[in-house]
Amino acid sequence: MVIIRKICLYLGVIIILLVGIRLVLPFFVFMPMSRLETTPAALNLHFEDVFLTTGDNVRLHAWYIPEPNARATLLFFHGNGGNISHRLGSIQIFHNLGLSVFILSYRGYGLSEGRPSINGTRLDALAAWQWLTEYRNVPAAGIVVFGRSLGGAVAMELMRSVTPGALILESTFSSLADMTPFPRPVAPFLIGGNFWNSVETAASLTIPTLVIHSPQDEVVPFRQGRLIYEVARQAASASEKTFLEIQGSHNAGFMQSMEIYFPALNSFLTRHFGE
Repeated sequence: MVIIRKICLYLGVIIILLVGIRLVLPFFVFMPMSRLETTPAALNLHFEDVFLTTGDNVRLHAWYIPEPNARATLLFFHGNGGNISHRLGSIQIFHNLGLSVFILSYRGYGLSEGRPSINGTRLDALAAWQWLTEYRNVPAAGIVVFGRSLGGAVAMELMRSVTPGALILESTFSSLADMTPFPRPVAPFLIGGNFWNSVETAASLTIPTLVIHSPQDEVVPFRQGRLIYEVARQAASASEKTFLEIQGSHNAGFMQSMEIYFPALNSFLTRHFGE
């Protein structure tokens, strides 16, 4: 009887720990801000406020910044903090690269409704893709999907169901399990699933892919970006897989490495979309 009670006690503690981990996980993964600090108008860029609805009926907000002579359209998935108004620097870079830009606020971010969730970002990304391809009639081959940090994981999930013209991943983690302090074999069990497994997706990439990462990244280890690239490079596809090593921090490395960052992006885009 005593043994049975101890077993029940241990099981109860384990269940409480599992429930607790899964309840607090979203608070570590998502750090949204509702207030928009600025808009592309601050950069003298014409833009459209876009509202679209996901498959589970959540209303999302996005910006579409058109370039009249765009060589491609960039679908931008941002990181886990702030909102789209904190990405004006990148919007300017992509505009200068001759791209139209469509940047989405995930549910719970900025003016988008709902609460952030892992499964929700999948639906959000698909709704953004459908808006571009069905509402704006942008050909899939003319879309570059770009994801930074958590946005890279969102982009990789989208790759499971769509085929754009090219993919750019910046400072992206190999899987959510790899970002936890738990041992890899048990991490998916503890967090409730094998979420955002970008390495698994990388093995089946058939499109030109540019992976960007910094050895000084203090948030996502450099080895995780390299792993995504190495797996993608070995995929059974003749499409280009390129790795760009930048310098600097997780959030500012691209700005700190602009002398190599901008030319590398331009070269990649030129090879696949022309001047």
